[in-house]
Amino acid sequence: MQASDVAALTSTVLWCAFALAVVFGAVAQYTHFCTMGAIADVVTMGDWTRMRMWVLAIAVAVIGFNAMVGLGWVEAVKSIYAGPRFLWASALVGGLMFGFGMVLASGCGSKGLIRIGGGNLKSLVVLIVLGLSAFATLKGITAVLRVGTVDRLFIEFPRGQDLPTLIAAGTGFVTRTIAPLIGLAVGAVLVAWVLRKPEGRTAQVWLGGAGIGATIVALWWTSGWLGYVAEDPSTLQETFVATNSHRMEALSMVAPVGYALDWLLFFSDKSKVLTMGIVGVAGVVVGSAAVALGTGSFRWQGFANTEDTANHLGGGALMGVGGVTALGCTVGQGLSGVSTLSLGSLLALAAIVAGGVAALRYQEWRLGRMA
Repeated sequence: MQASDVAALTSTVLWCAFALAVVFGAVAQYTHFCTMGAIADVVTMGDWTRMRMWVLAIAVAVIGFNAMVGLGWVEAVKSIYAGPRFLWASALVGGLMFGFGMVLASGCGSKGLIRIGGGNLKSLVVLIVLGLSAFATLKGITAVLRVGTVDRLFIEFPRGQDLPTLIAAGTGFVTRTIAPLIGLAVGAVLVAWVLRKPEGRTAQVWLGGAGIGATIVALWWTSGWLGYVAEDPSTLQETFVATNSHRMEALSMVAPVGYALDWLLFFSDKSKVLTMGIVGVAGVVVGSAAVALGTGSFRWQGFANTEDTANHLGGGALMGVGGVTALGCTVGQGLSGVSTLSLGSLLALAAIVAGGVAALRYQEWRLGRMA
């Protein structure tokens, strides 16, 4: 493949990623898809509707990704989530930080982008703080702290940390053979749980869950199959075009926000190029705005008071640092990562939920003291 062919392929991948991110933003805005909202609904009201939507999205993503593994289109170990190094402390600490922060900020990174599309200026401020703290944790002062502490604690596996690879190593089976079976089994259990109650059978739950999950699968295909180059003419090594990590990626909403700010601030620097993550951030806002304007729900919103501002700023900082430390957010780890059945993603997701529940309980405690 020539350099010109790689450039043309990169453009195609970027346009596909942008279009899929627009779909993600539109579906999420229309169905009120929100991980933090799902957790809050359960904790404060006992309403499991949005939780079933989120679990359905996970089920579709798991089934779809592992079906592609079976077809030989993608390999989990070539993603940023399922490599051989299981950073358990980073996933745990970062996940707890992110989960707590998303409650303080009234939503995770993806919800922030969706709210920006709906006219919420609070979310714009939160995303700027998130992006700055994320970039600092990628390459700045908090990156030094991250690398010197939690990143030192890990378990090294022979090949990868995704469940199909681990089971194959222990049983002698081929990962490509058993991945679709494991993915289907996990997905079927999750879908059965979604359908168990009437609220899991509504059109809105299925539009949001199946739509979001399918979008994640399509993004994996775009990066892992369409964007795969067996031998980059510049490096003579395999690569995945249009990704910041040069590995297979799907959708995430923390590090890409930091990279987007970096691209905007240093636009004249020709080494700063568009990636799937950057155009994904823009696409989610565009899709959300299109639905908000089309349905008449677009409203300008700002901070209520000083305490509201402080909570959102603190939440944005916690999400930026925690999201990079945990290798992703509720979308990056909670959907994209979990679809690979990576141990790190499963642990990070559990930590994010725990952090979110802890923050909700903390807010209840504070309100009780004030009353």
